[in-house]
Amino acid sequence: MKAPCEEVQKKEDREGEAAAPGPRAETLEAKRSWTTDSHSASGTEGTHGFGEPVMATLYLESCQANNVVPVSCLLRQGSASELNLRHRGLGPQGVRALASVLTSNLYIKHLDLRDNGLCDAGAEALADVLYKNNIISDVDLSENQIGAAGLQAICTALALNPTVQKMQLQGNRLEDQAAQHLAALLPRHTGLKSLDLSYNQLSDLAGEALGPAVAENTGLTELNLSWNHLRGLGAIAFARGLEANIFLKVLDISHNGFGDSGACAIGEALRINNVLEELNMRNNRISMSGALKLGLGLQVNQTLRILIISKNPIRSDGCAGLLKSIRNNKSSALELLDVSDIQVSRECDDLASSMNKILPGLCIQRNTYRRKEWPQASTPSQPASAPSDSGLVSNMPH
Repeated sequence: MKAPCEEVQKKEDREGEAAAPGPRAETLEAKRSWTTDSHSASGTEGTHGFGEPVMATLYLESCQANNVVPVSCLLRQGSASELNLRHRGLGPQGVRALASVLTSNLYIKHLDLRDNGLCDAGAEALADVLYKNNIISDVDLSENQIGAAGLQAICTALALNPTVQKMQLQGNRLEDQAAQHLAALLPRHTGLKSLDLSYNQLSDLAGEALGPAVAENTGLTELNLSWNHLRGLGAIAFARGLEANIFLKVLDISHNGFGDSGACAIGEALRINNVLEELNMRNNRISMSGALKLGLGLQVNQTLRILIISKNPIRSDGCAGLLKSIRNNKSSALELLDVSDIQVSRECDDLASSMNKILPGLCIQRNTYRRKEWPQASTPSQPASAPSDSGLVSNMPH
């Protein structure tokens, strides 16, 4: 996992050795444009941070010290609240140069460093920023090959600074060891509202660690764990954490391996949880048995508005079981049920139509597959019916 990062670091070291001892041409040119204002701006430096020209000068000097080329858009940043540096190839050295500016920045609230090869070293440098800066509230560190050591540094910083409300860690190949650091952070950080851990390698042990942490967390309202490897005992442990949580409103666990046992545990959680509003369980190897167990929770739940259970092998009986559970719950808040890519029978269609009087606001999204129905011989001019119904289908009588 660390090999690509090590190669980047070696390349940066070689470039640094080959660089001339004097400042780069780009640095000199950018620095000249700020020299005139730097002295007049020095008076604006105080306990709250640096003036904009002074910050630019500081950044240029830091780039020279770290042997990296300055990012020109940062020099034009001014007082903008968002800094987008995704896909810039900053590397650990580039982030170190950037850290000197971000630590005292007064304006930037949204920091996007997606796909910059930060690795552990860059994440550790950025952790110092997150510890000292009390302005940044939204951070995207996706696709940066951050390992357990880098994530530990970031979690330690966040635990001491509750300002950050949204953190994206998508596609960092995070494994179970990294989940331990997240599990330690969640009960302590009440300011974090949204956490994206999708497209990582979190598996059973991660689920067992994150479950109790989610149960104790008192701030998180959105959690994305899609495209991981949660299954078995890990999926069950995580679902039990959801059962005790009283803040989470949006949960995406799609493209995992919850299976029937995990679906059963989620069903139990829905019987007790009275906060969750959106749940995505797409592609989780849930069969008819798991769907029926999930339906037991839907019979009593009064807060869930959106349920996505598409692309699961629940078949017609499982789909019908879900619909019957929803129909039996007159206090259901469900507005959207997504059963796309599931084989169903005519019974399910009829059942959905009959639910119109009970839940007129419910919409069923489907791209279902069933046996082709040929037109009657007396109407040869009419095209044969399509093998599937698709799109959003409200529960209006046919």
